[in-house]
Amino acid sequence: MHKNLNRLRLFLLTLTVMASLFGEKTPSSHSLAQSEALIYLPIISKSDPQQTLPRINAPHFSGQIPFEQTAIAWFGTLSPSSNHADMRVGYNNDHLFIYLAVFDRRLWYDENPQPQSLTQWDAVTLFIDTNSSPSSLSPSSWRFVAQLAGEANAQYRAVYRGSASGWQAASVPFEANPGWRGGALNDDRENDRGWAMGFTIPFSSLGWTALPPYGTTWRLGIVLHDRDSFAGPPLADQSWPAQLSPTVPGSWGMLNFGIPLYISPVTPRGSVTIRRPTQNDPSVPDADIGGVSANQCPGDEQYIWNTWPNRNYGHTADFNIQNQSDVADWPCFARYYVSFPLDAIPRGKTIISATLTLHQFGNAGGPGQAQPSWIQVLTAQTDWQEETITWNNAPEAYENIGGTWVDIVQSVNWPGVPRVWDVAYAVVKAYNAGSPLHLILYEADSAYHSGKYFVSSDTGDWNLEGRPRLDVVWGD
Repeated sequence: MHKNLNRLRLFLLTLTVMASLFGEKTPSSHSLAQSEALIYLPIISKSDPQQTLPRINAPHFSGQIPFEQTAIAWFGTLSPSSNHADMRVGYNNDHLFIYLAVFDRRLWYDENPQPQSLTQWDAVTLFIDTNSSPSSLSPSSWRFVAQLAGEANAQYRAVYRGSASGWQAASVPFEANPGWRGGALNDDRENDRGWAMGFTIPFSSLGWTALPPYGTTWRLGIVLHDRDSFAGPPLADQSWPAQLSPTVPGSWGMLNFGIPLYISPVTPRGSVTIRRPTQNDPSVPDADIGGVSANQCPGDEQYIWNTWPNRNYGHTADFNIQNQSDVADWPCFARYYVSFPLDAIPRGKTIISATLTLHQFGNAGGPGQAQPSWIQVLTAQTDWQEETITWNNAPEAYENIGGTWVDIVQSVNWPGVPRVWDVAYAVVKAYNAGSPLHLILYEADSAYHSGKYFVSSDTGDWNLEGRPRLDVVWGD
């Protein structure tokens, strides 16, 4: 696939390079101390409007931020005239890191930029409010704008601060480093693949003299701007969350500092294992979307921009989870969706623990190529259909809740190598709401050959043990 791209103009983000090449492979002791803090999950009323807003639980790192362990989320519809973005979020003691990888067919920037017109080209606007429940724009509200360009340049970025009269131009230090992959910028002769923007925002630039304490909640919003020709006009914006209003911070998503963990001191009284009992049973639906096992890394330009994001693979016997830092390879990226009914858990109980088990049977890349992956588990709030789910219509993630290191395998015996994720936090929330458990698995990996292959619910009855499994322990 790379041979079809005749020019590489990826200006590597310094932070990304350092993280992917030299970053920590396991969280630091400080990070573990924060992420494993004892959390008792509160029961929050469904009438709380904030419960409908998506949230990113940002992991903390004591030094360099390892790219592949940042929290992953995404938004946007992919087509020849609209873009999709994967975003990664993490923080350390000094700054907040937010990175966007944008799947974009044509890349255009303004060669004579002006602050007021930065968003009329390929660009990102980042909204942050350091107040968890803002009622209107105020000095705690920030707007950072960065336009794609051939290299990092202060002319292509701007920052504004909120006030009672609206957004006002401000001057605070922050970095916005661009990168791209394709034929050429500002060229309409051939398709490109996409671009990236990495924001590094010191906490001091946001008025914080110290690291936000674990559990702090801010507001976060992102708008993706698009232009596919010199003459324009700009194409429709896409945003996270979808209902974002630039001047209403209460419509922005939630940014939580630290990964939540649920622990219950209740004595165990019972347990249940939930998985699909037979191949043709409709329970525990699951599906792979994107660069699935049966259709990885297609290179046909017509196919990837028109058909790839709208294909359904809801009934395959295996699935792939994959991502990487090279945005040119987005046709290889794949996510996994699975839903578990919770009716087998008696009502009125307290969840003590819950784990998701998947069985791995392979990975991308040959000997010496494949790398371990930090595969994250996230939740979705809405239902989906196994027969119709695609990259474009799948529910976006509501919240990331943690991850597990998945190593490479050279050879396995069936049902495969079990890999386990702690999903108690998500089960408690779904159980208390009386809804099924909707999980998504994806990764923020950096390395090539990062795909991992697992057994799905649709595997044959000979491989019952290999099917995705939810184990729940409950008490009174």
